[in-house]
Amino acid sequence: MLAQLSYYLSYSFVRNALIVGVLIALCSSLLGVTLVLKRFSFIGDGLSHVAFGAIAIASVLKMSNRMLIVLPVTVLCAVLLLRAGSRTKIKGDAMMAMLSVGALAFGYLLMNIFSTSSNLSGDVCTTLFGSTSILTLTTTDVILCSALSVIVVLIFIIFYHKIFDVTFDENFARASGTRTNLYNLVIAVTIAVIIVLAMNLVGSLLISALVIFPALSAMRVYKSFFSVTVCSAITSVVCALSGILISIFADTPVGSTIVAVDVLAFALFYAAGALQGRARVPA
Repeated sequence: MLAQLSYYLSYSFVRNALIVGVLIALCSSLLGVTLVLKRFSFIGDGLSHVAFGAIAIASVLKMSNRMLIVLPVTVLCAVLLLRAGSRTKIKGDAMMAMLSVGALAFGYLLMNIFSTSSNLSGDVCTTLFGSTSILTLTTTDVILCSALSVIVVLIFIIFYHKIFDVTFDENFARASGTRTNLYNLVIAVTIAVIIVLAMNLVGSLLISALVIFPALSAMRVYKSFFSVTVCSAITSVVCALSGILISIFADTPVGSTIVAVDVLAFALFYAAGALQGRARVPA
């Protein structure tokens, strides 16, 4: 097993996949706790569909660097969802559903009408489920992902206390002088960046699992925001590494394998939480 692992690690595409996988898993888990507590758990799903529509537009325009259109469009929609949703007649959940379904349908329609590939089904499957895209990353992709991941982590560390305030009691934070709109904007932009990065790892349909499962797993055992965040980050990284390695050895889809490992981890944490709760009950 170790000899085989060493053999695989001799290939640059495997090392690139592991590096990017760890970075994306770490970034996804940091704001996963905030999204769950703010009841924006499905924003990852909605924004991933928006990103799918943007990718379809980039494909039709034959853009070599899709990030130039995917990232701005996803950021714009994230801001729209988190800031404008509560101020309009269309509430956040309804707006999320509209953007999600509309972008997904619009993207698939464009890819069919202006098809630039002989294997349309394969391209759509790769975009939706991640497939082998994580194993075809170039050095430029790794550098870009690393830079964006560092920015996300720094933003979370610098604004940790403000994110904490906005997450738990936005009204009190606003009353105490915190610029909640600004920090909601920071959260929105950061989430959009994470979504765009995560599409290479698990595809657009499975991003929500990458964001939500580690946070929910950590909440089964820990109660404080800091403890849950740290546990969520560690769990997410371990699951991503395990999923990528299993997919390489077993020749299974990378994204689906990572999500399956996340589900298994949640089941283990759920059981641990149940045992912990029983142990606290006096006999």
